[in-house]
Amino acid sequence: MIEPEFPEDELAYDSAGNCLGAIETPRKLMTWPNEADARYQVYADDARRRKAAAPAKTEREEFGPGYAYQTLGDFVGAADHQKMHIIKGAIAWGETSAWIGPPGSLKSALMSDLAISSAFGRDWHGLRSKGRVGVIYFALERADLVRRRIEAQLARTGISIDPEQPGSISIVSSTIDLFTPESVVKVLRTVKNAEEFTGEAIGVIIFDTFAKLMAASGGDEDKAKDQGKVFANIERIKEKLGRPHVALVGHTGKDESRGARGSNAILGDADVMVTISGEDIKTATVVKANDMAEGPLFSFKSEVHQFGVDEDGDPITVNIVSSEQVVQSTVATHREPRLKPNQKTMLAILHDAGLAGMTLEEWNAKARDAGIGVRRKADLTDNRNALLSKGMVRNYGDTWRISHD
Repeated sequence: MIEPEFPEDELAYDSAGNCLGAIETPRKLMTWPNEADARYQVYADDARRRKAAAPAKTEREEFGPGYAYQTLGDFVGAADHQKMHIIKGAIAWGETSAWIGPPGSLKSALMSDLAISSAFGRDWHGLRSKGRVGVIYFALERADLVRRRIEAQLARTGISIDPEQPGSISIVSSTIDLFTPESVVKVLRTVKNAEEFTGEAIGVIIFDTFAKLMAASGGDEDKAKDQGKVFANIERIKEKLGRPHVALVGHTGKDESRGARGSNAILGDADVMVTISGEDIKTATVVKANDMAEGPLFSFKSEVHQFGVDEDGDPITVNIVSSEQVVQSTVATHREPRLKPNQKTMLAILHDAGLAGMTLEEWNAKARDAGIGVRRKADLTDNRNALLSKGMVRNYGDTWRISHD
């Protein structure tokens, strides 16, 4: 067995003797620069306050230690249920998002862009920032490229960095896995070390890429049980750290219309899944979300940033996300997406419904009448997600309509 990173007295074990990770210790009280950031303190300390206010364990564990539970009296009316956003309409405290795209889709460049907006409290492609937070970026692939992109994007936005200050974005280039309790403890310690050194409470944790996160521990993307272990440990990390947002960067499979590569367990475990598609103009499309509308989120283009020239006089460049605002109509007129026969049929069915649109049940029923999803029910979901990712359909509550953007 690999020795835990933390000493024995800093680890917790369940009744079967399984290591659960580091015991929670009091965190350093950060200095909050504005009212928006102060909301983190309220959020991070919520579990501790509830625990302190709860009846003594002896009153709730008459038959011995078990899992903590809440009664109706504990939570009904105790919160206003307001979602704690970091970037409104994109990422929120306590959630896990997945950003999926094929090679060359600029998904990692987009995450570098997100890191800067989160760390400096800047609006992100028209989406409102709710206050700055610390960011830690686990760059499991091409860490040097991530560093260059962040430096280039800081220069593009005109943000100057004091070399004497730690800064609010930390990059981890080590190979890590999230299969074992020991590795979870090491990630926890890394985040807390970064918080202590920079004085910034970490609100966003980025893992780039999910494939490398799985491969580092010998896991198989195609196996739901392997993905399940990783997501269970991601939840443990969030619980220990005051529920930061975790963003995962992933790849699409050979058939981009079918979403993320490997097991579709990621679709169920992520709170928000965004696919990135397009050629010259990229579109980030929400294809799954727990409590936000699905459909195109925003569009963007790339630009080349030049640092200077090398010893041979050749330019030193890096590809980053452009600051140019791209409207959805540009995407629609740029080039008609290529559709498979069943996708065309489902689009035509929805088109015939006109402005009134259709409910999901109605749309599926019409598609089955046309022979889609009869043998394989998942075909309905696959074709619908393909149309979503191409920005051709949108859902408004329970109603689906053709996208006219």
